Amino acid sequence: MLVVTAHPDDVDFGAAGTVAAWRAAGVEVSYCVCTSGQAGEVADLPRAQVPTLREREQRAAAAEVGVTDVTFLGYHDGTVTPSLALRRDITRVIRTVRPDRVLTHSPEINWARLAVSHPDHRAVGEATVAAVYPDSRNQYAHPELASAGLAAWKVRELWLSEAPPERVNHAVDITETFPHKMAALRAHASQTGHLADLEEWLRAELAANGRAHGLGADQLAEVFQLVDVG
Repeated sequence: MLVVTAHPDDVDFGAAGTVAAWRAAGVEVSYCVCTSGQAGEVADLPRAQVPTLREREQRAAAAEVGVTDVTFLGYHDGTVTPSLALRRDITRVIRTVRPDRVLTHSPEINWARLAVSHPDHRAVGEATVAAVYPDSRNQYAHPELASAGLAAWKVRELWLSEAPPERVNHAVDITETFPHKMAALRAHASQTGHLADLEEWLRAELAANGRAHGLGADQLAEVFQLVDVG
């Protein structure tokens, strides 16, 4: 399993409960974070130190859900585009990790909740979709990767977070792993430390997901668009 996100904390807001459930089931999970959160607001810290702090927070958050393999690609926060270079770099990670499943951002705008459709999210989603199909499986795409010994790899499943509501077709019950999700989010202290109502807000959002997808009244769910890769 490989999760590809734009910024530190994206996976934890969108899918940390799901990741924790996968890890509890013995699934190997790797993270690929395309930026280091350079444009994030961090009080009382020189701007040059922000990337190091946010990378450290993401590694700590990953550890809270049992993930130790975290790669940062070094793109600049706020300026990401779905370039051929980004497609190549994500393809490199896919061919290295060789995952059966890739989870990333939806490349579409979610007009029902625009805040989740950050331009970096959509750019990373678009580049990752292209890396999954066709780049990673095509031995002639990005020939420098094959020259480096990274053979073509076919991803079986593509999961998209933050998809428009009409696209969502899968819910994961994270009631049991919600404490791990909260621990992961609290590890991003520079971004969540001031949010006193974070747990209450998340519980309400996740409970609404659960109700919308037919789970029990007290069940919490993260939701995704599952795509047939073919």
